[in-house]
Amino acid sequence: MGLLTQVLLLVVGFVLLVKGADWFVEGAASIADKFGIPQIVIGLTIVAMGTSAPEAAVSISAALKGSAEITIGNVLGSNILNILIILGLTSVIRTIFVQRTTIHYEIPMVIGITVLLAVMGLHNHVVSRLEGVILMGCMVIYMMYLLRLAKRGSIDNEELDEFAEKSSMAKLIFLVIIGVAAIVWGSDIAVNAATAIARIFGMSERFIGLTIVALGTSLPELVTSVTAALKGNCDIAVGNIVGSNLFNIMFVVGITAIITPVVYAPAFKIDSAVAVGAVVLLWLCVLRKQTLNRLHGIIMLLCYGGYFAYLMV
Repeated sequence: MGLLTQVLLLVVGFVLLVKGADWFVEGAASIADKFGIPQIVIGLTIVAMGTSAPEAAVSISAALKGSAEITIGNVLGSNILNILIILGLTSVIRTIFVQRTTIHYEIPMVIGITVLLAVMGLHNHVVSRLEGVILMGCMVIYMMYLLRLAKRGSIDNEELDEFAEKSSMAKLIFLVIIGVAAIVWGSDIAVNAATAIARIFGMSERFIGLTIVALGTSLPELVTSVTAALKGNCDIAVGNIVGSNLFNIMFVVGITAIITPVVYAPAFKIDSAVAVGAVVLLWLCVLRKQTLNRLHGIIMLLCYGGYFAYLMV
């Protein structure tokens, strides 16, 4: 197939990924709501995993097809994009307030887990099944921390309650099934198209994973954060991105490595350092005044511009 066809297939794959994740989260969360499960628990589990579903589907599909560089590139690239591009753009639009717990606990967690992934991968250039189990174990501990944190307050979502009330169980189950199918099908199309484009242009799978695939799987976070900023509701943007980055490493890499050991190429050394550096930059920006302002956003965007220029060399 020609280049135009592959680009169109890539777009179709990303649309299926984004819509599939949306349908899955809406259906699964509404089913949980019908069973009386608290909204905060739904948000911390189903919704959080749902937003990481595109990364998980693409990473597992790529690993099973032997395109391991797309797997690691997708996760590292998504995490770098989440901070430098998504938070950068959002804070340029509007100043973001950051929760104290996010600054003192969750951002340091992201730094720690990103360093742990780099140590695992660069030690012998593979994330083994045992290391995948360790990452999943870290995720269980993180979930316990979140649930404990949730007990201090409650979050209610009237819109979701109303949707769950109006929809039949059969409709919600159908929504979940369609969502999962769209995620799986979309990931397959996206990986195949991205790999084909890389071959046409002589690009490495590492580059395509760090840029095009990473952007595609980060679209839900990008659209949500920028839309929230435009509406003036961006106070929780940093918390959402931080949570997404933690899930991308612990859940996505963890589950992928358990299914099949993931090759971590030596070339990812610089990308791993950039991923750690992006989180440290975020932490330094919000440490004193608990806010991300326009200057911080410009610095983040410039940092990504420099990183992208490095990838192009």
